[in-house]
Amino acid sequence: MPEGRRVRARLRRSLRTRLALLASIAMLLLNVVLSAFVLYITRDEASDIQSLEESSKAMRVLLLVKRNQLPQVLEPGGLEGMQVVDPAGRPVAWTPNLAGLPRQTTAIPRPDQANDDAELCDLPAFPGKCELVVALRAFQPDGTWVIYGFGPTVPWYVSPQVIIFLIGMTAGLVATTWFGVSRVVDRTLAPVSRITTKLAEITADGGGMRVPVPESDDEVRALAETANQTLERLESAMEQQELAMERQRRFAADASHDLRSPITAMRAQVEGAMLHHEDTDWQEMCTEVLASLDRLHAIVADLLTLTKLDAGAPSRREPLDLCELVATETARPRAKDVVTSPHGSVVIMGDRLQLARLLTNLLDNAERHAETQIIVTVRQEGGKAVLEVLDDGAGIAPDQREMVFQRFTRLDDSRSRDAGGTGLGLPIAREIAIAHHGTLTIEDSDSGARFVLRLPAASEQA
Repeated sequence: MPEGRRVRARLRRSLRTRLALLASIAMLLLNVVLSAFVLYITRDEASDIQSLEESSKAMRVLLLVKRNQLPQVLEPGGLEGMQVVDPAGRPVAWTPNLAGLPRQTTAIPRPDQANDDAELCDLPAFPGKCELVVALRAFQPDGTWVIYGFGPTVPWYVSPQVIIFLIGMTAGLVATTWFGVSRVVDRTLAPVSRITTKLAEITADGGGMRVPVPESDDEVRALAETANQTLERLESAMEQQELAMERQRRFAADASHDLRSPITAMRAQVEGAMLHHEDTDWQEMCTEVLASLDRLHAIVADLLTLTKLDAGAPSRREPLDLCELVATETARPRAKDVVTSPHGSVVIMGDRLQLARLLTNLLDNAERHAETQIIVTVRQEGGKAVLEVLDDGAGIAPDQREMVFQRFTRLDDSRSRDAGGTGLGLPIAREIAIAHHGTLTIEDSDSGARFVLRLPAASEQA
C-alpha cells in the first residue's frame, strides 16, 4: 500500500473510530439512563393500574360482607388469593389455596388508610416471592373487617414488549450516532487526508509544491494555509541554502586555486635553484620566495578574517569619529595622491580595528586601479554617516558592480584583480559594513569607481 494511502487509512481509522466510539458510548449511556427512568415511571403507573384492578375484584367480597352473605370459601375471581379477616383478626373466609392459613399480613391497611396496597414479600402463603396486596376495610356493627386480595407484582421490565421497544430504540440511536459521527468526521478529515497525501508526495527537490486549501472557513483551512506558508518558507530557505552551498563550492575552488598559485611558484623557484644552484642568484630567488610567502600569508589572513566575520565574532563597539579615522588612515604614504574631504565630526558606534580594515581595503583597491588620484569624502546625511572612496580609474560596469563583492571574483576588463590583491578585500569590507548594520555599494560617478559606505550615526543607534 502506498505511504499516503496508509497514512490516510490510519488517520481515518484511529480518529474516526475513536470519535464514533466515544459518541456511541455516550449515546448508549444516555439511553440507559433514560430507559431506566422510563421503566421506573412506567412500572409505577402499571403498579397503580394493577392495584386498582385488584381492588375492583376484591370489592365484590366487600359487598358480600356488607350483606352478611360471606361464604367461607371464596372464588379467586382473577386473583392469586383472597382472605377475609374479622374484627378479632381471625381469618373467616379464604380462597382454596389459603384455607387453614393464618392472617397473611398486618402491615396493611395502615391506621389512617381506609383502603391500602403494598408490595409484600415472603408471605406465609407465597414463600420466596413478592405479591401486590390490596386491603379493603369493611365497617360493620361488630367492628372493622379487612378483605385482602393477592396478585402478582409488576416486573421491573413491566412487559417484554416494553423492554424490546427500549432495546430496539437504544440500538437504533447508537447505530445512527455511529453512522452520523463517522460521516461527519470523514467529511471533516477529507481535507486533512488530502493535505497529508500532498505532504507525503513532497520531496527535497519538489519545489513549488503546495497543499490543497479547502473552501470551508475553519481550523482545517487555517492548517492548510499555515502549511503552505511553512512550505514557502522552507522552499525559500532551501533555495538560499543551495545558493550558499554553491557559493561555498565556488569559494573553495577559487581559494584552493589562489592558495596553490604562490605555493606552485615557490616550488618552481626552489626546484630551479636546486637544479642550477651554481647559476642561481640566491638573493633574488629568496626575494621572490618571500614575495610568494607574503601573498600566501595575505590570502590566509583574509580567509581567517572572513571566517570570523561569517561566524559573527564579537567586536568592541565604541563611539568613533569617522573623520578622525579617515585622517589617520590616509596619513600613510601611498603611490597615488589621496585627497580627503571631511565635513565636521561624524560619530558612529563601531569597532575601530574592523572599520580601519574596511577603509584600508577600499584605499588599497582604489590605489591599484586609480590613474593619479583618490578622493575620500565623509559627511552625514540624515541619520546616516556616509563615507565615499572615489578613484579616477576606468570604473566598473553597472552589471559587474555586485560581482566585485564576491569572494575571489575575477573581472575580464582592466579592473581585474592584479598581483597586488587577494580577491578578498572588497568582500571583507562589505562583511564589516553588514556587521555594523550598514551597507557598502558602488554608485554612479563621472569617472572611476565610487564606493559608498553608509552606517547608522551614533545618535540614531542610541
